[in-house]
Amino acid sequence: MIQKLLKKIESGKAVVGVIGLGYVGLPLVREFTRAGMKVMGFDIDPVKVKALMAGRSYIEHIPSRLIKEMVRSGRFQATSDFTRLSRPDCILICVPTPLTRQREPDMTYVEATARAVAKTLRRGQLVVLESTTYPGTTEEVMLPILAAGGLKAGKDFFLAYSPEREDPGRKDYTTRTIPKVVGGHDKDCLAAAVACYRRVIDTVVPVSSTAAAEASKILENTYRCVNIALVNELKMLFDRMGIDVWEVIAAASTKPFGFQPFYPGPGLGGHCIPIDPFYLSWKARQYDMSTKFIELAGEVNVSMPRFVVAKLIEALNDRGQALKGSKILLLGLAYKKDVDDVRESPSLELIDLLRQRGAKVDYNDPHVPRTHKMRQHDLRMASVPLTAAGLRKYDAVLISTDHSAYDYQLVVDNAALVVDTRNATAGVRRGRGKIVKA
Repeated sequence: MIQKLLKKIESGKAVVGVIGLGYVGLPLVREFTRAGMKVMGFDIDPVKVKALMAGRSYIEHIPSRLIKEMVRSGRFQATSDFTRLSRPDCILICVPTPLTRQREPDMTYVEATARAVAKTLRRGQLVVLESTTYPGTTEEVMLPILAAGGLKAGKDFFLAYSPEREDPGRKDYTTRTIPKVVGGHDKDCLAAAVACYRRVIDTVVPVSSTAAAEASKILENTYRCVNIALVNELKMLFDRMGIDVWEVIAAASTKPFGFQPFYPGPGLGGHCIPIDPFYLSWKARQYDMSTKFIELAGEVNVSMPRFVVAKLIEALNDRGQALKGSKILLLGLAYKKDVDDVRESPSLELIDLLRQRGAKVDYNDPHVPRTHKMRQHDLRMASVPLTAAGLRKYDAVLISTDHSAYDYQLVVDNAALVVDTRNATAGVRRGRGKIVKA
């Protein structure tokens, strides 16, 4: 069985199925079609499917012309019909793994997808989970569902885990050039997954198990979470001491060894870094361990939007004005600069907190023309134009995301007050007395 699948993959005749056509799934579709393989994309959202089949992209860094080319070539088709999952030889699962309101893992999407795959699972298929999750998910959650019909992993079908490493907006690395960690249920499962990814990824990194692969992703993101929490906490401390944390980081960065700069902000965003440490902490409790260090980092980062709002309130108060009734313009809805990704963006939390305190809030983001309904937010807002006249209508401008497209001198020249969470105004020459770092 394994030799038949390997031969099919290596010849390029294997059909690849990608479940979840978002920021992780769509780049994978792009790479497999570029390699000349046929790809079926599956998504529960019929609006996304319709857009893709019409040649329209809904992700900024994947242009519509590319989608049109993939569809016209006949190598790509998208569908919401999950009964067609028996067709692909290799199924890659890229669905969300959010947190519940209690900050525990929400396996709803993974479990539902596993059940959908199980309904049509046939001998010889490879199933790979890419969603970021806690160590043990593939074996403890996916495997029992897939094997419930009697097929055996490693013999009848092949099961693996390979964590996504997408970073929207990067120019120096692409899906193809970012090394791909892969762990299999057994050696044949690993061989199948490695063969599949080697068709489109320059460097594939095999590890001993699915749990090791899952843990590698958790380590990567916990490392970033902890270090960002450190500089966020130092930002709050240095603020009280009257020291500019950005100047301190720049000075420390001149050391050629033993230091890697991380930067503070209004909170953590993106689908991975704000979530993964909580996944690990939850799993650790099953082993009677309390990951205090990791949990503390998570708490620091979660608290940052409230720190920013407190700084805004203080700045307004110094000008004899209350936050309640004030008009606030938030610059940047995306979670990081120059992308259209708003998943877990601290800007969403900032808008909620400001509204709760009676402020009237608008936003501008050249990459996010309007909001859409999300799991925990439904703001129903549209980006307002950024003009000199428009800026003068607000009591304060809050810079949450430092997009390159912004003219920060224009902002400072025309705003009554600028609260900067990203050091975006560092190069501004005029009006520095209006700027408050937060």
